[in-house]
Amino acid sequence: MDRINIADKFALFSETWSPKVIGELNGQHVKLARIEGEFEWHQHEHEDELFLVVDGEMVMHYRDREVILKRGELVIVPRGLEHKPASAQGAKILLFEPASTLNTGNVTSDRTVAAPDWI
Repeated sequence: MDRINIADKFALFSETWSPKVIGELNGQHVKLARIEGEFEWHQHEHEDELFLVVDGEMVMHYRDREVILKRGELVIVPRGLEHKPASAQGAKILLFEPASTLNTGNVTSDRTVAAPDWI
């Protein structure tokens, strides 16, 4: 029940594509991540994901289109929809998703984070 300062939490890590958990409610994790470059194409069979841009700009690629997100904007990716987040200049994002959500979904790679750190 303590206040969480998002800027302070981002100051605790610098690695990209490695989400950190900052809170949990109703079986959902609130995560922060730094992103830069492109991620893998993947999908989540059972989980929706919310991406909120805290700083910078990102693009959510879908097979048939892309959505550009700037600071303060969000997108909800429905379960089962293949997607690929990217950010050319780097971005700080907040994710809201079920605690069971694997960051790479149906793909296993060197970017898979099976148990994200709590910060």
